[in-house]
Amino acid sequence: MYILEQLARLLDRPFIPWKNVLVGFSLGQFLLEGFLSLRQYKVLQRTKPPQVLAGEVSQKVFDQSQSYGRAKAKFGLVAALYGQIQNLAFIYGDVLPKLWGLSGLLLAQYFPSRFQGEISQTLLFVFGFNLISTVLSLPISYYNTFVLEEKFGFNKQTFGLWVTDMLKGQMLGIVLGTPIISAVLKIVQKTGNSFFYYLWLFGVFLQIFAITIYPIVILPLFNKLSPLEPGAIKTGVENLAKKLKFPLQELHVIDGSKRSAHSNAYFYGLPWKKHIVIYDTLIEKSEPEEVVAVLSHELGHWSLSHTTKLFGIAQFHMFYIFALFSAFVNNKSLYQSFGFYAQQPIMIGFLLFSDALAPMDAVVKLLMNILSRKFEFEADAFAVGLGYSEQLAQSLLKLQIQNLSTMDADWMYASYHYSHPILSERLKALSWKGGKVTGLKEEDSEKPVKASDREL
Repeated sequence: MYILEQLARLLDRPFIPWKNVLVGFSLGQFLLEGFLSLRQYKVLQRTKPPQVLAGEVSQKVFDQSQSYGRAKAKFGLVAALYGQIQNLAFIYGDVLPKLWGLSGLLLAQYFPSRFQGEISQTLLFVFGFNLISTVLSLPISYYNTFVLEEKFGFNKQTFGLWVTDMLKGQMLGIVLGTPIISAVLKIVQKTGNSFFYYLWLFGVFLQIFAITIYPIVILPLFNKLSPLEPGAIKTGVENLAKKLKFPLQELHVIDGSKRSAHSNAYFYGLPWKKHIVIYDTLIEKSEPEEVVAVLSHELGHWSLSHTTKLFGIAQFHMFYIFALFSAFVNNKSLYQSFGFYAQQPIMIGFLLFSDALAPMDAVVKLLMNILSRKFEFEADAFAVGLGYSEQLAQSLLKLQIQNLSTMDADWMYASYHYSHPILSERLKALSWKGGKVTGLKEEDSEKPVKASDREL
């Protein structure tokens, strides 16, 4: 507490140009990511695949992959520039104090006196801010879904489904956001300078609650989960779970194909009751033993306690963020730099604090990517130990070909952006010699390609 109090005094100085500092952080991150994207773009201009993939990937597939990668890189740069312009307009246009003031006027004019106060005003502000942000993001979202992804054959969404998903997301934000935001503000108001202890405990409770309620209430709003039909995949996964003493409760298939051609598989649930979810697109494009190999990798994360370790790291990360926030929440110079002279709203303070934390977040992201890639190699090695080396390599190769995933990456770009090793690194670790799924080269180059949410 003493250190945080001293830090709060040090940072609350009238001469600190907080607006310029936060704008500098934002521009610095934009320039860094732009620099890394340019390095990656040079890799995407190569005309030959990496040596380890040369025997498996046709020139046509490689050219398509490079073209898709370049298209995403160009779009990403435009989207980042659009976001940066939007951020600067919000800051120098004093959108935050204006929107906060408007929220107060609406509250006073249209709501009874018992609803007056910071919590009610914050709710109006947050929902208004979210609505504005959503509207501003529509051009980027539309282009990404119906132009970029459509061009390369990945999009499966209709315009109606896209709009419906967006409206459901807004309603869900209101239904869940109202009690959560209210509770957070009440905790900060009632517990004084030690609020971060209680806020952290509330955050842990929310995560556990989300694990329980998400598959039951939220997921069905967007996707349909069905029991996996009896067959080779179900038998193989159940035998694998039994062998590893994985507390499997149920196997599900999710209709991911209604929105995109993404392939994925994951598990969720409390420690004593787990559910495995397999995308229908993964089942469609893979042999049963390859699907089981993918799940052996995923269950490797559980068996090696990766999920537990990451959960523990996440709790530490959340605690130090709330602790640092306690040094900013009453910073008058920070609020005044952004046009808040009469009030110091807690939510505004947290938004500004989040921007101030950007450089540290970039370092944390880099370190977490390093750890995540280490875990991915370990999970691959776990699958090899179970005898799935060849099947896992085949599955990774198939997905690479079908998804037009990036075949190679600049090391600096990968270190900053990728939480998973690139395919050539994983195949090398799997001691893949090549030549065993070469038949996929021409066969899959003529099929519609698929994109994935993430590397498995």
